[in-house]
Amino acid sequence: MERLVQLGSDMAQLWSRYSGSYFSGMGNTLLLALVGTAIGCVIGLVCGILNTIPCEKTDSLPKRVVLKLVRFIVRVYVEVFRGTPMILQAVFIYYGLPYLSDGALNFGGQVWAASILVVSINTGAYMAESVRGGIISVDPGQTEGAKAIGMNHWQTMTSVILPQALRNIMPQIGNNFIINVKDTSVMFIITFTDFFAAHRAVVGATYLYFPSAAIEMIGYLTMTLIASFLLRWLERRMDGAVNFDLAMADPLVAGEGMPYAKDNPIQTNSDYRTRARADSAAKGGKQP
Repeated sequence: MERLVQLGSDMAQLWSRYSGSYFSGMGNTLLLALVGTAIGCVIGLVCGILNTIPCEKTDSLPKRVVLKLVRFIVRVYVEVFRGTPMILQAVFIYYGLPYLSDGALNFGGQVWAASILVVSINTGAYMAESVRGGIISVDPGQTEGAKAIGMNHWQTMTSVILPQALRNIMPQIGNNFIINVKDTSVMFIITFTDFFAAHRAVVGATYLYFPSAAIEMIGYLTMTLIASFLLRWLERRMDGAVNFDLAMADPLVAGEGMPYAKDNPIQTNSDYRTRARADSAAKGGKQP
């Protein structure tokens, strides 16, 4: 019990002296994770779409060659960045590119740019497979139906497939964001001042390693829990309301067989049933 009291006292002391550094690190961590996840989603979306472009034997030879080459490049990119740790990717991009290019490819101390690039490319590699899976999960009959009414591949993807695929992969997008909140801690290797870098600086000044680590753990847990709550709320918003309305404003829809279409162009399902029961009771018939 005494050790717990001492731990609480040390944590309170560190927080009172270095709360500004902790908050600054948390802000940088959240911003890097958010921007990196957003750009990574765009990269993954492009790669996923390229991987699902149909390639048939009836297509021209140049088209088949180009598609196979693109798919090979995307596959190499995905396997390399999914199969190596982010910390080594940061080292290779920030330190390795200037070394290999004899200084031609140099970030010039732009740690933010290098960090965003690393997180974005890493996230894009994971999102590429998520997007491909989301596209494949949509019923093939919808693609066939879109082609039957004259839609080309671009129109089918943008108007029919992608809206459903994006909803299907929303949990994975949120999962990647939460992973990035934690994994950006490795960016200290290129001197990025995130939440973990603030912890290292505090420990270097006070030598109170475990109390500072306890603050870090609580901070990361708080950020991920809030992110999880907001992402679940967003998913519920995308699902829409459970109830529905019968929209009868379209004259092609509100015709025969749609009671009360003329005198009430837009009504809810409950309104329809209430009025139908009242009319049925007035006529002495059975209720629907």
